[in-house]
Amino acid sequence: MASQITHTLVEALPYIQKFFGKTVVIKFGGNAMVDNALKNCFAKDIVLMKLVGINPVVVHGGGPQIGGVLEKFGKTTKFVDGLRVTDSETMDIVEMVLGGLVNKDIVNLINQNGGRAVGLTGKDGDFIRAKKIEVKKSSPETSVPEIIDLGHVGDVESIDPSVVNMLAGSDFIPVIAPIGVGHDGHSYNINADFVAGKVAEVLGAEKLILLTNTAGILDADHKPLTGLSVTDIDDLIDEGTIHGGMIPKVKCATDAIKGGVPRVHIVDGRVEHSVLLELFTDKGVGTLLL
Repeated sequence: MASQITHTLVEALPYIQKFFGKTVVIKFGGNAMVDNALKNCFAKDIVLMKLVGINPVVVHGGGPQIGGVLEKFGKTTKFVDGLRVTDSETMDIVEMVLGGLVNKDIVNLINQNGGRAVGLTGKDGDFIRAKKIEVKKSSPETSVPEIIDLGHVGDVESIDPSVVNMLAGSDFIPVIAPIGVGHDGHSYNINADFVAGKVAEVLGAEKLILLTNTAGILDADHKPLTGLSVTDIDDLIDEGTIHGGMIPKVKCATDAIKGGVPRVHIVDGRVEHSVLLELFTDKGVGTLLL
């Protein structure tokens, strides 16, 4: 047992040296956000990263939590192409859940484990500028595509990293809710994966880690693939190996790589301490894209 612990510590040493002073962006979502044991493991991972000289930046989602609160308020949810139609009243609830309940829960958990986390939304310091998303639907009956208004659903237009850089470069750990502000002054809900990818690009992060509910990108035999290039990803999508909800996640990953992030990891958030296993072991967990 003692030799195994020693081996683990020695194995971690070169990775700690390699990533010392570097920024790592982690998108926190999936089962890791709703299982109390996994949440606590995640918080410990983030605190340990900071203590050994790495600058973690956390971006979180919160779809299930939003759905639960909307249900309590008697609000029905409609989705178009996987995006939640968000009127002004729904956006108020989204902002309350993401920027308040979920964000502060993560901040508190990190702080309880010895870290110094600070919660942010994209409205703080005006650091996430959003643009409104519109979905176009074509049908054989009409020659002009139908434009569907999703309400307060946005994409990242630009990011001013100064607030996050100030926090990450000190003793603090930024925890970011994916809410941006448009030129119209309105709040917009943005997909957390894409916010994490853009934040990683702008911060010049060494790595982007996306926690998900699968063992990574799986082949036809349901075995994890790793060491994939952008070209490999395109081929896997064309042949149908990557499909459904994994497509937007890998698009986020490949966009980040094209934007200069050296490595992106799609990691199984159902595994305890999956962030540390990915960072500090030779084998890692999940899928590496580079």
